[in-house]
Amino acid sequence: MHQWPDPNEVAEIAAFAAVAEQGSFTKAAAVLGRDATVLSRRVQSLEQRLGVRLLTRTTRHLALTEAGSAFLARAKTIQAALTEAREEAATLGGGEPRGTLRLALPGTFGRMWIAPYLPDFLAAYPHVRVDASYSNRFVDLVAEGFDAAVRLAELADSRLVARRIAPRRRLLCASPCFLQRRGAPSRPEDLQRLPCLGFTGLASHLNWTFSNARGESVTVRADGPLVSDDAQGLVHAAERGLGIMLCTDWLVGRELAEGTLVPVLTEWLPRDEGAIYTVVPSNRLLPAKTRAFIDWIAARYSPIAPWRGPLTGPMDR
Repeated sequence: MHQWPDPNEVAEIAAFAAVAEQGSFTKAAAVLGRDATVLSRRVQSLEQRLGVRLLTRTTRHLALTEAGSAFLARAKTIQAALTEAREEAATLGGGEPRGTLRLALPGTFGRMWIAPYLPDFLAAYPHVRVDASYSNRFVDLVAEGFDAAVRLAELADSRLVARRIAPRRRLLCASPCFLQRRGAPSRPEDLQRLPCLGFTGLASHLNWTFSNARGESVTVRADGPLVSDDAQGLVHAAERGLGIMLCTDWLVGRELAEGTLVPVLTEWLPRDEGAIYTVVPSNRLLPAKTRAFIDWIAARYSPIAPWRGPLTGPMDR
């Protein structure tokens, strides 16, 4: 059975961490408002409890041992957890979200459709501090200490609790000048004779699969003058008439609304897996700060997500 450290052990850990960070008992005593001899006794007691020396002391010098350096990292984690626990307890008592909210956000989508609105969230919850990480890597929420993440694909991690906050749709699009110059495809097979732009972030970027309302399915090999792992760069290239792009509606919503890109081959839907989700490690005792963010972003995308423009053809299947 897990046993929590007693108050004396917590005080000893706090004393050790302060001494290690300040580099002296005197400076640590000033920070903690305690007598230096009290801190010295607490550190000695902690060393006896652990059975290992944490600090080497001389009349002029104090240094961490190898065991002390390792324990200090753990001690900081313990202190952060205790601080978080106090903040969450205050939240539960007062009903107001507070504390640091660590978010794992997809790179391009996060910068386009979350980052511009985060100031609104922080204005609504002034006691919350956001630590946002933007990356297309699927982080391990539990191991890396994130409170929540936004994901854009089919979810396979059964440890996570997901909430679907918006649909997404893949589509083909091109610039009006490209279509005027090269003509619009009428069937997926036509793409094999037209220049296409490939997003290498997808494993299937060379093979595009489509289906229609009659249940027919076609896979074609797409090739062209430009492939890239930067989706926004491909959007710019498509606007310049370089080729046909397979993308997601949230990526080109503004361009579609402005007419610099238009949908093509709308009766054939590209294969799409997943939607837009928020995920958390667990719903059990979900912190108020995390619940506030999930509810806030769901409301931001409901009833119509901000990127949904005047698209033609079939929408969500």
